[in-house]
Amino acid sequence: MHHMHPMISAHPDVRGNTNDALIQCIEECYSCAQSCTSCADACLAEDMVDKLRQCIRLNLDCADICIAAGTLGARRTGSNEQVIVATLLACEAACRRCAEECERHASMHEHCRLCAEHCRRCEQACRQAIESIDVTMASGTEKLISA
Repeated sequence: MHHMHPMISAHPDVRGNTNDALIQCIEECYSCAQSCTSCADACLAEDMVDKLRQCIRLNLDCADICIAAGTLGARRTGSNEQVIVATLLACEAACRRCAEECERHASMHEHCRLCAEHCRRCEQACRQAIESIDVTMASGTEKLISA
């Protein structure tokens, strides 16, 4: 783990009792956001930019959602598991969709191949973090999401 583990572990409300799956997810979210932003920029530099519009859009959407998920996951004061789970579900979906689009261009553009890999890692980390959060709190998320 990188810098988030000691930071979250030191939080007065956490007192060393960390959710390592969530911390790994936070790290993956921030990494994915950086990759998606970079991939969008690289797509804009390609000669065939008109064929990459959807990829750029999904890169930027994914980056924004990853930043939001990482930020919400890092906040440990109080309890907001339902919103964290809802955000992680959205992040998982955005990463899956972005990875699918980048994979379509991966044979022609190395930046898309790399971005797809980062998105798949983040998608998996979100899934694991969701599973690690208290099921009783997460069950209320179903109502939140379907509303």
